[in-house]
Amino acid sequence: MSSSDFVRRLPSSGRSLRVERSWVRRMHIDVPLLILLLLLTVYGMVVLYSASESSRDVLLRQGIYFVIAYLMMFVTAQFDLRFFERVAPWLYCGGILLLVLVLFYGTGAKGAQRWLSVPGMPRFQPAEIMKLLVPMTVAWFLARRVFPPRFKYVLAAAVLLLLPAGLIAVQPDLGTSLLIAASGILVLFFAGLPWVYTAVALGLATLSFYPAWLFLLHDYQKQRILTLLNPESDKLGAGWNIIQSKTAIGSGGWQGKGWLQGTQSHLDFLPESQTDFIIAVLAEEFGLLGVLLLMMLYMAIIARCVVICLNAQHSYGRLLAGSITVTFFVYIFVNMGMVSGLLPVVGVPLPLVSQGGTALVTLMAGFGVLMAISTEEKKITGH
Repeated sequence: MSSSDFVRRLPSSGRSLRVERSWVRRMHIDVPLLILLLLLTVYGMVVLYSASESSRDVLLRQGIYFVIAYLMMFVTAQFDLRFFERVAPWLYCGGILLLVLVLFYGTGAKGAQRWLSVPGMPRFQPAEIMKLLVPMTVAWFLARRVFPPRFKYVLAAAVLLLLPAGLIAVQPDLGTSLLIAASGILVLFFAGLPWVYTAVALGLATLSFYPAWLFLLHDYQKQRILTLLNPESDKLGAGWNIIQSKTAIGSGGWQGKGWLQGTQSHLDFLPESQTDFIIAVLAEEFGLLGVLLLMMLYMAIIARCVVICLNAQHSYGRLLAGSITVTFFVYIFVNMGMVSGLLPVVGVPLPLVSQGGTALVTLMAGFGVLMAISTEEKKITGH
């Protein structure tokens, strides 16, 4: 059976054909989710324009990334769950191969070797692709088993998520490694992982912290943890980013200083203002009201994704939709937590707001999968 057999077609029955006449149904688009994503995209571009010091080049480049990302989302939505379930292990193997290539042929930047450069193409970060491929593959593996999964299947799923996490950790990129491992663990939770397994895993993680501190963590990773506990100990060094970020957030007040009027970013006090710390720019210029508006958009998107998850008709769809949804929330939580000084700085961009290419395309591909799950549910119940 070829992959084209998995592309959704219009049903032949007269009633379903009338339902499917509109271009929205033909494109398998979840309209509420699309509208919310477009609103967040516009809001993010407005903030990015200010964070980049009114750079039209940055805005144009990010706009191109958004066009590619939305095209990826629309294309992904055209395939039904049978296709994703069938190709997941093969894509996973391809992703592992890319991570291995990064170790030998990767491009370095800021002390890390995380990117691949292919002639004729922009460089990309394979770790970002694994954010989607890991939950897809773990869901593929567990959906074929009886819930809750037996211990041997839990171990096999753990290998599937720990292998890419380990390859990413040695780049080094511990933050992304932990988030990718978390995306696979979420699938295990949704599959009904017994709480005793969870308790044992948390206990082992706690016991391993001290050995990891001595033998595994790099000096800069240790410094990030120490900076979290006391950023004032090195105001002009490791603590600079978080101190300036908190200053920008606090100076915005209720209504902010106004668009393009922020001082922390425009006077170069705030590093990484276009990427990891972009919400500090938003808070300074739009105030608490602007942050609340952003959070409302995020919560509305998450709520719609939860509805899609609950309406999924198959185990694979429920596991995958649940993991994508909660992982999206985790990225938001981690970014806001690190910018506000509640979590260590781990280099996690703010979804659909921070500047970036590979992360954005992968994220929108995930929303394409959610739309595929959403329209699959409508297609089934429409008969």
